[in-house]
Amino acid sequence: MDKNARKVRNQDINPCIEETDASQKCLDFYNYDKSMCSEYFQRYKACRKYWHDIMVERRRNGVKPDMPTAAERREMLAAIGGKPY
Repeated sequence: MDKNARKVRNQDINPCIEETDASQKCLDFYNYDKSMCSEYFQRYKACRKYWHDIMVERRRNGVKPDMPTAAERREMLAAIGGKPY
């Protein structure tokens, strides 16, 4: 696995692996007809936006690392009752 692929699959770096996999699975199932998978794409976009906003807020507040680890994200999502996206 090359460096970029490892980075994309690293749960501490990429908070939206589940959404990425779901959209890819949808594309595979519908023979890459993107119109059939728009719901999955929207969910992925919402996930990326949500975690990007968290990352920007943490950066402004001087919290390191900018992106919460996978364990921290699970705690954050549990505290708000699940995924907001």
